[in-house]
Amino acid sequence: MTQEEAIRQALQLLYEWAGNLCQYAGEDEAFLKDFWDRLCDAPEILQEFSCYYDTRNFLCEAAIEGCTIADILVWQIDHFKAHLDKGEEDMKFNGDKMILYAFDTMLKMKENPEPYLRKMREETGTDYPDKI
Repeated sequence: MTQEEAIRQALQLLYEWAGNLCQYAGEDEAFLKDFWDRLCDAPEILQEFSCYYDTRNFLCEAAIEGCTIADILVWQIDHFKAHLDKGEEDMKFNGDKMILYAFDTMLKMKENPEPYLRKMREETGTDYPDKI
């Protein structure tokens, strides 16, 4: 197998996995296509995605304004806990959805980081004083 064939095969596996994540998250084919196109346009995030697929660990080498995929996931988990506190249990048993949305958020941050950075600074879960 040539290196080009190996790369093509690896990308096909990642695409299929992305499709599975989208299916588990209840996302459609249009979401998958958009997500995949943006992922392929961001090689550093694609590498993070590939590492997570292979090892279920994060490299945390790619960063947007200092935020790694782990930072984004922690922020999203904080929001997830806030939704649980309100009785909304959409992602309670759907870690795949949380992973997909963390990578989607990172891709969106790459294009326009400021709104996400602001939300990360200002929006927190309910485990903080004065939060309901």
